Amino acid sequence: MPAARPRLLYVTDLAYPARGRRYCDEDIHLTARLRDSFDLALCHPLDAAALMDGFDAVVVRNSGPVIGYQKEYDAFRERALADGTRVYNPLHGRGDMAGKQYLLDLTAAGYPVIPTVDRPEDLHRLPEAAAYAVKPKAGADSIGLRFLRYEDLAGLAYDGLLVQPRVDFRYEVSFYFVDDLFQYALHAPDPGRRWVLEPYEPTEDDLAFARRFVDWNTLDHGIQRVDACRAPGGELLLVELEDLNPYLSLDRVPEETRDRFVAAFTASLDRFLRA
Repeated sequence: MPAARPRLLYVTDLAYPARGRRYCDEDIHLTARLRDSFDLALCHPLDAAALMDGFDAVVVRNSGPVIGYQKEYDAFRERALADGTRVYNPLHGRGDMAGKQYLLDLTAAGYPVIPTVDRPEDLHRLPEAAAYAVKPKAGADSIGLRFLRYEDLAGLAYDGLLVQPRVDFRYEVSFYFVDDLFQYALHAPDPGRRWVLEPYEPTEDDLAFARRFVDWNTLDHGIQRVDACRAPGGELLLVELEDLNPYLSLDRVPEETRDRFVAAFTASLDRFLRA
């Protein structure tokens, strides 16, 4: 009798209206491929806690910004941790999975990140800029983002807010990893069109930059996206370390790259289930 295949609960919000992206297409493609190796069912993020007991692992993919269902997500995390449920990505990620605190931690540690503060008394630490980005620590997908002049920052209620200089960057670039293995990179040549992406051939310095943040995050298993911008001086600065449910833009890469990614994803899940 053949051995039972691992059972995965794949969490996705197929109807989430992402700007410039189609979550449903990406997850339909991925689940169709993963079904070759696993028994798999899809569910909405609000249903994950109620359904996960019947599966060997929960795979969180394009589940939308958690800020839209924070109470339910916190309950899912609490129950998964209490019950020892395997969740992929694992729940100890230090990037966006835990909010935006990492931007403050990395700034304080001297990493190449857009300088970030969360107190009015620290505003003097930010470089001079024409405008400043104000965003919630728990935000995602530009929810709650606004731009203010420096003189307007002192009057903010800073509880739960981050402030960064608005960088006049040349372009944004994203590096995609499975576990600690680099898979591909994409960039947005037009700064005003974030999700109009093209393949990008990273230099050794580019990859070293991205790997610093993957290493810092200490996730043994999982998918991570390192988002950066090319500053006017030519250096890369971290914009976001997405380790909860990074959109992969697989429709923007060649078929060979997509196949290689799916193989790496499948192998990572297999290792995760055996760990």
